[in-house]
Amino acid sequence: MKEYKPEGRRIHTAENRAAMRSPAALTEAHKQHQLLEGRAIVCDSAHNLIVDLGCMRGIIPRTEGALGIAEGTVKDIAIISRVNKPVCFYITGFTVRDGRTTALLSRREAQEECRREGLSRLRPGDVIDARITHLEPFGAFADIGCGIPSLLPIDAISVSRIDHPRERFQPGMDIRAVIRAKDSEGRICLSHKELLGTWQENAGRVAPGETVAGIVRSVESYGIFVELAPNLAGLAEPREGVRPGQQASVYIKSILPDKMKIKLIIIDTFTDEYDPKPPEYFFTGDHMDRFSYSPEGADRRIETVFA
Repeated sequence: MKEYKPEGRRIHTAENRAAMRSPAALTEAHKQHQLLEGRAIVCDSAHNLIVDLGCMRGIIPRTEGALGIAEGTVKDIAIISRVNKPVCFYITGFTVRDGRTTALLSRREAQEECRREGLSRLRPGDVIDARITHLEPFGAFADIGCGIPSLLPIDAISVSRIDHPRERFQPGMDIRAVIRAKDSEGRICLSHKELLGTWQENAGRVAPGETVAGIVRSVESYGIFVELAPNLAGLAEPREGVRPGQQASVYIKSILPDKMKIKLIIIDTFTDEYDPKPPEYFFTGDHMDRFSYSPEGADRRIETVFA
């Protein structure tokens, strides 16, 4: 079965390179209806994309640049933003311009096939590859196949709350995500926190008496919440001069599974910025029916059921 991966995952493969080594190889790829990727190098004044195919140039006409462009339901920024980035396509033919052979390409056709043959088969709870494309205050957008975007809402990124998705992701980052929901038009919404481990799995990586790194997430009158991992936070005793967003070193005073609490003492805080690290996943399967964050016997039950 053909795989429909996020754009950029195919361009450096041996199969893709072989298809672009010569005009004859591109002609054969056209005959075989081979899904290819190349780098868009120019978006002209008519919003056609010019693609570097190695042995020649290709052109994706504006209406073939993305699903919804021809219908007016998608804005041209979906095309313009692909300059200097990989784009997937099928070759639809060849033409001669100014004495040079140019390949005619369609990204829309690749996206239509991806939606029909790949994404339509997905159901809530399926875990897929995705690539972060851009970030907004309300969530992250990710390519889930052939440049088709999907929203990962900010509250679904991790159990530990964040102010902006840039605290977890950066554009171009490859992640895994779980299908949260599909609407009647086939649009997909993602989740991510279910892959980052339960409370018990995360708490099992620290122990009372240790001093570990953390990030201050909120400062309240009764204490300071410090993130120890994307799916784990603890409460530290109040301390003056501490601000949200600061890095911290914290002493682990106690771990209380039945209350899902970790009591901390802040040793030091400082202001510094780190690039987000690639996520570390506890769940590595392809499907989950439910995710139970809470430990057995805990006072609260936090659970996601995919249906």
